[in-house]
Amino acid sequence: MTTETRSAPESAAPPPPPGQKAPVRPGDRIFSGAALAAALTILVTLAGVALFLFVRGYPGFTADEEEVGAAGFVGLVVPLLFGTIWVSALALLIAAPVAIGIALYISHYAPRRVARTFGYVVDLLAAVPSVIFGFWGITVLAPYLVPGYQWLEANLGFIPLFTGPTANSGRVMLTAALVLAVMILPIMTSVCREVFLQTPRLHEEAALALGATRWEMIRMAVLPYGRSGIISGAMLGLGRALGETLAVTIILSVVPGTITFNLLSSQNPSTIPANIALNFPEATGVGVAVLVATGLVLFVLTFLVNYLARLVAARGFSGAAG
Repeated sequence: MTTETRSAPESAAPPPPPGQKAPVRPGDRIFSGAALAAALTILVTLAGVALFLFVRGYPGFTADEEEVGAAGFVGLVVPLLFGTIWVSALALLIAAPVAIGIALYISHYAPRRVARTFGYVVDLLAAVPSVIFGFWGITVLAPYLVPGYQWLEANLGFIPLFTGPTANSGRVMLTAALVLAVMILPIMTSVCREVFLQTPRLHEEAALALGATRWEMIRMAVLPYGRSGIISGAMLGLGRALGETLAVTIILSVVPGTITFNLLSSQNPSTIPANIALNFPEATGVGVAVLVATGLVLFVLTFLVNYLARLVAARGFSGAAG
């Protein structure tokens, strides 16, 4: 009996000799150049934005107290920076466990049809404009939560976070944090869901074969593998919360220069984006420069957060791979 051997196609190029590089095709060169141009475009754009903010905001950094206020530029920007970080951190703290739970339900618990429906709903939430979330928060959520806030003040008022007095309108820091948590939930859930679905099937089956329950399998195989994705999704959500303007402007009742951890009081610190949105239409001269300077501070903060997220995600991925 004779056997036929399948020969390689005639059009296939022979492998290059040892020590000699493979020839580069024109298509590869074009694609490589386009990818490099796209990367350089992003870098140039970021550098241009930073340069514009620095040039336009430099008079704000050097303005005297009469032009900026009695506290000067540092006294102006520190409460704004505190409010921006505080409300964003609260939103991330609320949204992160919920996003991970939803992602795990969609990827490992829900039936396929239910998981597909939930995935569509989560993706649609990301398309809702922030102004809609803001009006929903101030007209529906804030009045609904006032009795709960009063209960927190009456029973947990010894904790500085719930000291009060509770604002009757519900326009407090906790309401703004809850709305921001709902806004950043879709992007965090989508990232975590895709990462969890990429967990090697052999890892999951090996854990189940050793007698692990479904939750133990998730804890030992899925979560360690998706650690970097969880961190990346959280940092993407944090970046969205740091830059949110309209929702915070609509909901939060602010008092300029305030620094407080009280979540229920009507006297709350503002955020940098909300302060720019409220004061920019009437600002002139040095006032515009001061607002641009605070925008530069927010730009640097967002850049540092994303840079640290990349470092943490890279280390988390290395640890999971190891």
